[in-house]
Amino acid sequence: MKTYIKENEGYRSKPYKCTAGKTTIGWGRNLSDKGISEYEATIMLDSDINDASADLRRVFDYEDFETLSFNRKMALTDWMFNCGLRVAYTFKKFIAAIKAKDWEEAALQLKDSNYYNQVTSRAEKNMDLIRKG
Repeated sequence: MKTYIKENEGYRSKPYKCTAGKTTIGWGRNLSDKGISEYEATIMLDSDINDASADLRRVFDYEDFETLSFNRKMALTDWMFNCGLRVAYTFKKFIAAIKAKDWEEAALQLKDSNYYNQVTSRAEKNMDLIRKG
């Protein structure tokens, strides 16, 4: 049954409008009417967290990243999750401060960014975690 439906629907990794005008994804999942379950959202979140963690290991030396405290890893993962790798690379002074383990400067660099203006309370929590470790 699954193979038959997959053949008929075709797979699309990004949302699109089906012939009925509904926002759809995957093998015909009607997001407009059905959406996704909390379980499905959690699977997607787990995957996105893993991607953010892998991206951080590209930006920061793997060994250096692994030596950071859990709170700093958590703040950086949240930052990467929110920004994405392409935007994260534009945070040159922030990245340099993290690499230098200058936590106060790293927090100040986050504050001096569009990221801070867009997600102020989230950024402030991450700044606090980065400062205190």
